Amino acid sequence: MTMLIPFAGLAPVSWKNGGGSTTEIAVFPPDGGFDGFDWRVSLATIAADGPFSSFPGVERTLVLVDGHGMTLDIDGEPTMLSKAEPVAAFDGESQVQAKLSRGPSTDFNVMTRLDRCWHRFGRRVLDGDSTFVARADVTVLFLAEGEGLELCSEEQRINLVRYDAVLLDPDTTWTLQAGQGTIFIADIHYYDDEDDLAAGDGDYE
Repeated sequence: MTMLIPFAGLAPVSWKNGGGSTTEIAVFPPDGGFDGFDWRVSLATIAADGPFSSFPGVERTLVLVDGHGMTLDIDGEPTMLSKAEPVAAFDGESQVQAKLSRGPSTDFNVMTRLDRCWHRFGRRVLDGDSTFVARADVTVLFLAEGEGLELCSEEQRINLVRYDAVLLDPDTTWTLQAGQGTIFIADIHYYDDEDDLAAGDGDYE
């Protein structure tokens, strides 16, 4: 069922390694915790340099939402996360150290467990009305920038403010009504067979 997830109703929790905090937007199963989830979408504010938590068997995509970003040392290889290059994808079991550029950074985080599902990340810049079709098994749409967004289908009308998210039913079509803004899209696909497993390996945007 399509569900609005208001950011104002969410509470931050400590990172797995205790080095910071994160606000969980959506997770399945709901009681999966840090070690039993199939997929997890969250928003974190990194306020100091330090290591990321380790998530063996998990694939991650990290996207800059606010701030000047950081340098990620991923298994010894530096990767910039900035407004010019806002997306980084890496293995959850990698050794990752973050060094902030200029102050705190707020980041959107998608994680999927490799033996169960895989994900694609997408961004869309909004400027007026547009159409969106939810094609994945699970689609999480997140308003990263902009004062407001209205989603309309034949059955529903949903209003979002910044940092709100909505969990969309598959195979549904929506009209997006907004001024200028940006949405993040996390499309999560479950493996049905070995062909799906091969197709999902490393398939990121």
